[in-house]
Amino acid sequence: MEITVRHQGVDQKADVQMIKETLWVHYNGRTFAVEASGPGSKRKKSSLAGSSDQVLAPMPGKVTKILVKVGQEIAKGQAVLVMEAMKMEYTLKAEISGKIARIDCAPLDQVALGKTLVKIEPAKV
Repeated sequence: MEITVRHQGVDQKADVQMIKETLWVHYNGRTFAVEASGPGSKRKKSSLAGSSDQVLAPMPGKVTKILVKVGQEIAKGQAVLVMEAMKMEYTLKAEISGKIARIDCAPLDQVALGKTLVKIEPAKV
C-alpha cells in the first residue's frame, strides 16, 4: 500500500506493509521496521497483515535461496527461503505446519514489499 505524508508543505510517498505486529515502511530506497508495543499495540489485524498461510516479503529485496519445493511437508517455524535486503540476509520461516502449495518467486528475483513469496496449505488436524 502506498501512503502520502505532507512534511513542510511537500507531499512524500512511501510504500508500507503491516506484517504481523511490524509496520514495514519503504521510503527513498530505505526500509524501516516499526514494532507495535505497549498497551495500545493489541489491534485488529488489517487486510494488509497477510495470513499465516503465506510467507510475505517484509521489505523490498532479492530472493537468494528457496529452501522448499511445491508439495513438501513443512513444520511451523521451518525456514522456507532466504532473501537479501539492505546488505543483510533474512531467513523467512513458515508460521504454520502444512504443505507448500505454491512458490511465487525464484532465486535472484527482485521482490516488492508485501509480495506473497510462498503459499502454504495448512496441515489437516
